Parts: sequence; C-alpha cells; structure tokens
Amino acid sequence: MAVTPESPAAQAVSLADGLRAVLGEALGCLLTDVEARQLTGGASRQVYAVTARDDTGATRRAVLRRDPPGHGDADRMRAEAACLRAAAAAGVPVPAVLGNGDTAPGIESPYLLMELVSGESIPRKLQRDPEFERLRPGLARELGRVLGLIHRTPLDTLDMLDDGDPLAALEQIYRDLAEPRPVVEMGLRWLREHAPVARPNALVHGDFRLGNFLVEPSGVRAVLDWELAHRGNPIEDLGWLCVRAWRFGAPAPVGGIGERAALLDGYEQTAGIRPGAAELLWWEAFGTLKWLVLSRFQAERHLGGQERSLELAAIGRRVCESEYDLLLVLGLLDESISLPAAAPPAPAVHDRPDLTEILDLVAETLTEEIGPALGADAARQRYLLRICGNLLGVAGREVRAGDAATAHVRDLLAALGCESEAALADQLRTGSLSPTDPGVRRAATAAVLARLGVTDPRRLRRS
Repeated sequence: MAVTPESPAAQAVSLADGLRAVLGEALGCLLTDVEARQLTGGASRQVYAVTARDDTGATRRAVLRRDPPGHGDADRMRAEAACLRAAAAAGVPVPAVLGNGDTAPGIESPYLLMELVSGESIPRKLQRDPEFERLRPGLARELGRVLGLIHRTPLDTLDMLDDGDPLAALEQIYRDLAEPRPVVEMGLRWLREHAPVARPNALVHGDFRLGNFLVEPSGVRAVLDWELAHRGNPIEDLGWLCVRAWRFGAPAPVGGIGERAALLDGYEQTAGIRPGAAELLWWEAFGTLKWLVLSRFQAERHLGGQERSLELAAIGRRVCESEYDLLLVLGLLDESISLPAAAPPAPAVHDRPDLTEILDLVAETLTEEIGPALGADAARQRYLLRICGNLLGVAGREVRAGDAATAHVRDLLAALGCESEAALADQLRTGSLSPTDPGVRRAATAAVLARLGVTDPRRLRRS
C-alpha cells in the first residue's frame, strides 16, 4: 500500500525528531545529530541523556524525563517543573528547566527537559570510591543543609501540590491493593499511636536519598527526581533519608554515609529547627512503611497488566525487605525465630543439571559473561541482565527452600487462630490481636524471614 501524507506511517515522528524540535526551540537554535540514550533505573519515569549539535557545530546536552507513553500524568509533570523552578529560586542546587509540556510529536507523553549537570549519583560509588573520600565525613551535614534550603522554599507558586495527610493517603493505597499484610497493619497501628507534633507545611521533596542527587568531590551539585514532591511536614524528608533501604548495604544510618547527628546539625543551620530523636524515628518508620507499600504498588502495575516490565516485576519480590526493615525499626522483630531447614529433594527422573543448577548457571552466564561483553552504549541492557540474574537467583533459592518454612509459618498462624497471613492482618486491623503479642511477633517474623531468605539472604547477614 502506498504511503500518503495523511497516512500514519508518513506522520510518525521519532523520539530524536521530537527532541530536535522541542529542545531546539528551548535553546533557540537549530539542532542536528540528535541522540537520546535511555539511562538505567526509572521504574516510574523514563530518563534519557540527550546530545545534539547546534548550528555552530557545538555539542549541546540535556536530560529528558518523560512518562512511559500511554501512562502519562501531565499534572504531576507540570508540578515537578514548578518545584524545580521554585527550588532554584530559593538557592537549592537543581538542574535548570529548559522546557516542559503535556506531550509533543515523537515524545508522546508528558515530559520535562533539563540541563545536564555533572556529578555522581550511584550510591555505592559515593559510599566507597576514593574520589569522594575527603567529602564523605561532611556529606551527611551537607545533605542536611540542602534539605533545610528545600524546606525554606516559598510555597506561593506551588498550590498544585498535594497537602493531604500522608499516612491516610498511604493507607488508602495499601487498602486499594486488597492484599492484607500483618507487618503493614503493625506499622499502621504503631504510627497512629505514636504520632509526632504537627509542623507548618513546607515543600517536601518526597524522595530525597542517595541516587536522587548528583555529587562531585566539591559537594552536592543537583537534587533530582521531584515527582513525589508535596506540601507537608518537612521532617518527612529527614526520616526518608534514614530509611534502611537507602543505605544500600552500608551501616551508617544516613544513606550509609553518615550519622543522624551530623544530618541534623546541617539541617538546623539552614532550616532553623532541629527535630528530636522520637520525631525523627517516627518519620523513619513512616518512610519504611511508605517504601513497603509503594514497592507493592509499583509491582501491581506489572502484575495487574497495566505495564509489562521486568523492573516492576522484580520490585514485587523485594517487598519483604521493607517488611523486615519495618519490624526492625519498630522493635517488633522476634530475634529468637529460626526457620526449619529445607528437606533434601527427592530423587528425580530427570538428568542433571537439575532445575536449580540450570537456574544458577543461566544467572551466572547472564551477569558474568554476557553483561560485561556488551558495548559501552548498552548500559541499560546490562542493567536489565542484572535484574534477570537476580530473579533467576530468587527462583533457584525458592526451589531449594521447598515447603518447610511455609509449613512452619502456617503452624504459627494456626496457633493464633488464623488460617493465613491475610486473616492475621485483618485481626490486627480490627484490634482483635495486638502487634506486641508474642505469637503475632513470631508469626510475622517467621513469614518475613522465609520470604527474605529467598529474595535476599545477604540482608539477613547484614542485620
């Protein structure tokens, strides 16, 4: 069939062509040789490094953030752009906004164009690389100072931001998932019973953690990823930075790079307030519960069929990590629990390698041979291969674990008169059982340890 000017094939615009138009307009020049390379991560937003040449031959660079096509939220993207502009005016280090829109040919979803800022964001490099050795002792304090600047940002241009009760909103997301979890109910009960004093609303970043700011040896260059920004209690950001998930395996409580006292020293310097230990603990517990619920919510986008995604699927298996962290921060983990060893497998009719050996071999080949052999421009493919390897490892450990731990958890639940974890969660929600009941702690701990022992056994050894 011939392609006419009115046909869809003739009207199709590539991402590079779309960027040539919108970035060229933002920069006020004609662009050629436009390339967009998708960066790793970005479970909720797609992020691209953009390079092009202008009409003088100079290289121009930018960063594109866009919603996955077909899953856009224009209001949120406009709010993110407004937050960046307001924060910049308040002295917060952020990338300059070059442009934003609800959609554009080739981009096909709400988008945000920003200047490219140099700096490192990978947590383990910030925690370990010699390049940041002199910076690390003062980094927690500097992060506190930056948070203080964010929280002093005027709100007069940010009326579009939500200012609802964050605990109520989080509970609603959890209820809508229709998957009762005992540890979530224990967390909700504790948070309600220990609520801190209210503070005046401030601009809350909502996701201030390692990975979401760019750092050079001289200090913090830019705070990124404002999509969860809202108006609320500023101490929420401090607690979120102390959540165990954002330590990435390192022991220090503030992002694995510093102590809480240093964070609060820097914060007090620019914010003029200093929360107490109990208030910070509440927001750390809230942040842990928040990541637990949001992890399951993100996984539901894949599991519910809205968006097929390896990354989102993998997040679903990591919910137990936050369950474990929440029991720890609330002091409700039963340290005496030990799970029964897996029974040896019955002889099989199949030849070797057996199923677990196959899973191990494929995971090892993907991550240790195929991934490193990919070219320098295949960073995202290597990232996805690592996820594949991790999921295959989970599958192998689940096969090896067998049914022993599951049967043990069922026995502990039965002792409480509950046929399932969902039934235990319902009894905790109604108040028929207490989170501090020894039997409840045993059953909840055993279930979480059984899941975590399959998903990430190293996390247990780091406790």
